[in-house]
Amino acid sequence: MKDIIWLIRKTLISKFRNKRSWFLYFGLPIAGALLSMLLYGNASGTDLRVGIVNEDGNQAITADTIQFVGELKQVRVNATDKTSLNQAIEDGKLDIGIIIDKGFADSVRSGNPGKMTIVSIKGAQVTAAVKSMLQSYIGNITAIGKETSGDQEAFDRIYEGYRQPSFKLTADTVKDTSSTKSVTYQTFGYLITFMMFSAVNMSGLILREKENRTFLRIFSSPISARTYVLANVAVNVIIMLLQIVVTLFFMRNVFHIDSGVSYIEFVPVLLLFGLSSVGLSLMIVAFAQSGAIAGAMQNLIITPTCLLAGCFFPMDIMPDTVRRISNFLPQHWLLDTVNKLQQGNKLGSLYLNLAIMAAFAAAFSLIAIYRFGRNNDTRMFV
Repeated sequence: MKDIIWLIRKTLISKFRNKRSWFLYFGLPIAGALLSMLLYGNASGTDLRVGIVNEDGNQAITADTIQFVGELKQVRVNATDKTSLNQAIEDGKLDIGIIIDKGFADSVRSGNPGKMTIVSIKGAQVTAAVKSMLQSYIGNITAIGKETSGDQEAFDRIYEGYRQPSFKLTADTVKDTSSTKSVTYQTFGYLITFMMFSAVNMSGLILREKENRTFLRIFSSPISARTYVLANVAVNVIIMLLQIVVTLFFMRNVFHIDSGVSYIEFVPVLLLFGLSSVGLSLMIVAFAQSGAIAGAMQNLIITPTCLLAGCFFPMDIMPDTVRRISNFLPQHWLLDTVNKLQQGNKLGSLYLNLAIMAAFAAAFSLIAIYRFGRNNDTRMFV
């Protein structure tokens, strides 16, 4: 036990004597959290700027339709003309243009709506919400026109009742937490990527000490190969735990990111994934013959798998084929666990996700141990 503690202390002192290590292990995860805030922190968006061209005069239906659009949430309405409307949309001063042609009110009253055009250069993602609300509103008035079959007096009576309903609608606003959940998801995506690179960097110390003959001097002492590898694993776990705690501290107390879940629940989940990262790093070191080869292998393995697992982009935008592939990656199961925790699931109910991550850690470690046992050149592994 004394030997393990001595090796852990020696490795930590030698690692953190270098300022670059502080940036690699702690600076990059914090930078990842900051980048996530910049990407998703303002995801709630600003008001939608709508320009309306009214060529139908002072018709009651037309005026009520314009008023309806203006009362929509996060919508700002500006009255304009066709020439100014097109120029404002091209210049990006307006998001949507609504052109109400002459005869719009009469067409709605007759039960055959038309004479309205919605224009935008930003596509359906901008126009869809306003278009849907307008279709619902105009559809209700059109139904009155169809039922009254041209009877102006009946239409006006029913329409007046529609404008001033006898019942009252009460609306409650629910806080939108989608942006904070996206920030948390993306921060963890960056964090686990840096954790995996850090694990390979730490396990690669075995190869570097072999190359510079430091390990020969260590093994001239009573320290055994098992003790040496266990100390390396322990240092790896300590550094990952520090990475997790520091990143969560900055997320909560510095960046004030509300994940919707107690940050304490994330610690064991991230630490379990950390064991998978350690197992993978040992497997890479076991198969690599030098530090340069280990560096190349980590780039070929970690970066593509993190990309496929959704560490850099939300899985929602990934095609189905990529989603199926991600099921075979430990990163996917960590991010899936984070998502389910934010959806209200208890940590204890996610035993399948936790078991799969533990299985990845065990599989990587067993492969590494087998390879170390078959690798006679190292002369130092169990």
